[in-house]
Amino acid sequence: MTVTDAQPKGPGNVGRATWRGAAAALGVTAVWVVLLQVNAPVWDRAVYGWAGLDRGSRAGAAVHFFFADTVKIALLLVGIIFAVTVLRSFVTLERARALLGGRREGVGNVMAAALGVVTPFCSCSAVPAFIGFVAAGVPLGVTLSFLIASPLVNEIAVVLLYGLFGLKIAALYVGSGLVIAVLAGFLLGRMHLQRWVEPFVFATTLRGRPVQPGTALTWADRVALGREEVRTILRKIWPYLLVGIALGAAIHGWAPTDFFARHAGPGNPFAPLLAVGLGVPLYSNAAGVLPLIEALHAKGLAMGTLLAFMMSVVALSLPEMILLRRVLRPPLLACFVGVVAAAILATGYLFNAIL
Repeated sequence: MTVTDAQPKGPGNVGRATWRGAAAALGVTAVWVVLLQVNAPVWDRAVYGWAGLDRGSRAGAAVHFFFADTVKIALLLVGIIFAVTVLRSFVTLERARALLGGRREGVGNVMAAALGVVTPFCSCSAVPAFIGFVAAGVPLGVTLSFLIASPLVNEIAVVLLYGLFGLKIAALYVGSGLVIAVLAGFLLGRMHLQRWVEPFVFATTLRGRPVQPGTALTWADRVALGREEVRTILRKIWPYLLVGIALGAAIHGWAPTDFFARHAGPGNPFAPLLAVGLGVPLYSNAAGVLPLIEALHAKGLAMGTLLAFMMSVVALSLPEMILLRRVLRPPLLACFVGVVAAAILATGYLFNAIL
């Protein structure tokens, strides 16, 4: 029996099944939210209490980062993959293209970047949403605009930048982040690199059979679809995820303020280049990197250099590249990193010139 051949049920049974499904979904969502909220405090207790590691030591910071972020990112990935898959089951390819890809060139990139601002994922958790957009038929360049904007420009970055450096810096950061997302996505889309996306990204299956988004599915089918997509994607990316988080943990406690002050000061014309080169391997969100930005600013580093460093950390983290490698082949991944890094570097030099 296929998904669409199921025998019709009476309205009473359908209503009860719908309410049971809704109640189960709410219960699972509540558990998921609670697990996210208690994750960091639990690992605080485990690492600094039971294991006895010093909170201020590099070893303690690295161990805590690895376990807390592994659980956090796993929870975010499960939730995002499941939600995107279920939502995608309501959307036909034609509707998705009409929303983001069926407009004149460039408009879709602007809309995708704006969507990224209101869905502020970190660089790793934005990858499942990227997969969902590509699988729904949204053009690659448009989805890349979303992938860049989502971690780069969010309300946390705006509020913290405003509080630390004022309205002008916050506005420049937001404006430049959106411009980078739109232009980089537009340029990458014009390069016609779809052939370098892994084939599994375009295929969604239910009980072993391909499913076309938008086909007639019951809620039970949609839940099953979400579960299978979670298993399929996590099975493919979990080794890369662990390696990426381990690398991030190894350098998490290292705050290179003295190194930056010596080699990336205002007198060095290559300071933005150095900032981008050092920022890419680091892994953090805007909230995590801003204390370091504040400390470096107090040492006299130029704001353009600091914003280039922050953008490279947030938008081009090494764990994100490791995750993206599972869905993008090396030529496309290299183009993505090169275009975004070049745009961030140009932004750093521009801000150093005008600020």
